[in-house]
Amino acid sequence: MEREVVVGHREGLHARPAAEFVKAAAGFRSKVEVGAGGKKVTARSLLGVLSLGVKCGQVVTLTAQGEDAEAALESLARLLHGQA
Repeated sequence: MEREVVVGHREGLHARPAAEFVKAAAGFRSKVEVGAGGKKVTARSLLGVLSLGVKCGQVVTLTAQGEDAEAALESLARLLHGQA
């Protein structure tokens, strides 16, 4: 499963928002990845997520594989969009 999301956090995916995203991703059994700028990393790696350098308003692609993939995408998309 895949979903594109516009990042709504003012700081983008830096520091605290990235840490919250990684913590949320770790709560799912599915393998979740996040991609931006032609790069894709595991959503469970803080350093990986920070390395993407995602800014506010940028589109990222979430992909998930596993038993709770749909729930993972929905929850993480809300978080990235700034609604969680």
